[in-house]
Amino acid sequence: MSTPTLAVLVPLLPFLGALAGLLLGRKAPGFVRPLAILPTLGAAVLAVLVAFRHGGGKAIDTATELTPTGSVPIELSLHLDGFAVMVAVLVGVVATCVQIYSTAYLREDPRYASYSALVSLFTSAMLLVVYSGDLMVLLVGWEVMGICSYFLVGHYWETEAARSASLKAFLVTKLGDVPFLIGLFALATDAGSFRITKILGTVAAGGLDHPTLIALLLLAGVAGKSAQFPLHTWLPDAMAGPTPVSALIHAATMVAAGVYFIARLLPVFAASRAALVVMAVMAAVTMVGSALAALAQDDIKRVLAYSTIGQLGYMTGALAVGDRSAAVFHLLSHGAFKALLFLGAGVIIHAAGTNSLAAMSRMRGLAGRIPDAFWTMTIALLALAAIPPFAGFFSKEAVLVAAEHTAGGHSELAPSAAGWVVLVAGVLTALLTAAYATRLWLMAFRGRGAAAPDHGKEPVAMTGVLWLLAIPSVGFGLLAGPLADFFDGKELTPSLTTSVLGTGAAVVGAVLTYALWQRAEAKAALAPAGAATTRAEVSAAVAAAAESAAETPEVGEVTHDHPAVPAGPAADPGRALLGPLHRHAAAGFHLDAVYDRLFVRPVRAAAGLVRFLDREVVDSYVRGAGIGPRLLGGLVRRAQTGNVQSYLSALLAGAVVLAIATAVLANVNAGS
Repeated sequence: MSTPTLAVLVPLLPFLGALAGLLLGRKAPGFVRPLAILPTLGAAVLAVLVAFRHGGGKAIDTATELTPTGSVPIELSLHLDGFAVMVAVLVGVVATCVQIYSTAYLREDPRYASYSALVSLFTSAMLLVVYSGDLMVLLVGWEVMGICSYFLVGHYWETEAARSASLKAFLVTKLGDVPFLIGLFALATDAGSFRITKILGTVAAGGLDHPTLIALLLLAGVAGKSAQFPLHTWLPDAMAGPTPVSALIHAATMVAAGVYFIARLLPVFAASRAALVVMAVMAAVTMVGSALAALAQDDIKRVLAYSTIGQLGYMTGALAVGDRSAAVFHLLSHGAFKALLFLGAGVIIHAAGTNSLAAMSRMRGLAGRIPDAFWTMTIALLALAAIPPFAGFFSKEAVLVAAEHTAGGHSELAPSAAGWVVLVAGVLTALLTAAYATRLWLMAFRGRGAAAPDHGKEPVAMTGVLWLLAIPSVGFGLLAGPLADFFDGKELTPSLTTSVLGTGAAVVGAVLTYALWQRAEAKAALAPAGAATTRAEVSAAVAAAAESAAETPEVGEVTHDHPAVPAGPAADPGRALLGPLHRHAAAGFHLDAVYDRLFVRPVRAAAGLVRFLDREVVDSYVRGAGIGPRLLGGLVRRAQTGNVQSYLSALLAGAVVLAIATAVLANVNAGS
């Protein structure tokens, strides 16, 4: 079987699995789990086979015209280069891990059948985006992912948080998709085709008439999909969905689609140096702002959500300095350890009975209760903090090396200003990333207080997946050399300068956070007796909350409707690090409030005005049009008495009136 044929089967298998799962979910529930796992696993195996056959060699292109359009043709085409085949492997592996993990995590969920089918459809849509060689076909997968995210984020639709989060995710991403669609049409108009290879050929020949406008329009769509400033606010709220969904969205699909799209069409963006500077500034603000926000979050999943936004900022920064190899390398590395972080967080949430880091910090021995999650989460957090020799170190170094190269004026694509912006923001974000990663580890696993509840050993389907993802989290960075052919033949090796800057900043952030934690713990230990009593009460409340969660028969999501935990002397180094900035960072720097005043309130006011005009003005005319004939009908009805004498009297009166009127008119005419 040829490589293109195998590539067609990769997105087709999860799609067929999703279709079968939706059709058989109620009639044959025993087939739901096999239909969730086997097609996705098959797609992952085929993706690995396609990557092996490709071998990082020349791109494979094949196409057939989908339908005659009379103008710009739309083609069902494949474009298999090194980036496409590697990203497809990531998507397949992470999606398979998520499906296996979900069989245990949502084993008693009555809506598991539809959930697993939507995950399969989500996977199929992302694979379509990865392999597609035509922008219109790519757009189909792009939009299907948006629809699937709406349903998956809102899986727990009984809660207000899930309903609001799913609607917000859909609307914010659609806000970016409108200019994105306009940009696609403008790009195809200039190039005369939606085919990616033809578009890149047009760009190389200097055939784009409006490169800056097109690049900025496309960048708006990417900002929405990949949660970049200022369209990133939907991603932290999307944590209202099940934790496996968070792992899928944050690691391999949806948010990765925007970064991958820019990597595919980087020459289009590089045709405008102004667009690259805008992208660099957007990436810098995203990196630093999200890292500060992550330091102030109490919900463990929101910490990881802001972490994802920041790491996507690194990828966008690499693209802004014209290095798509570094961007995709970090995308692959991040996909492995971020999936591990979210799936590990799901185990922690179930064991602790709460999402709150403050509550976890008041639990003693949580690490011992869940050793698999403890060790694998430690590995993933070290990779996130870019500590060598873990994968995150090598991929983040690739981004910083690219920024340093551009800042030194050695790049032919991007201006040096973009390189300096990305480099400075990247080093600062490395410090903050290590700080919030250390904070999460300390608060989750080094708590003091009542003993953590024991819910028994976690299912192998959950813990086994964690160890599987731990392998690339440790060793993927070491494969940068052997896999160079898949990254345009570029050697992604760290430099001494960026290694010292990046690793030094990470060590400073981690050590500073640990020192502040120790000081806060010492203060808590020296607290007066009254405070100690409060702490005991807090521990009892946490234990009660955990026992309440343990009584739940399914391994499912524990959201914020758990019993309230009283405030206590829990040590939070993030509060000490941020100082007065903590309150603003915890609220995401109030961007939602800004959007509420700029967009939500005006739209609601306009809707209220339209409603008033419709009810009080338009309806008044409609009601008036009905009242007139009704009154006339009432008068006519009263005249119809059935009395012949009344009719004759009316006729006689009418005749007299007509006679008098005739006489008067005759006299007037005679006088004139």
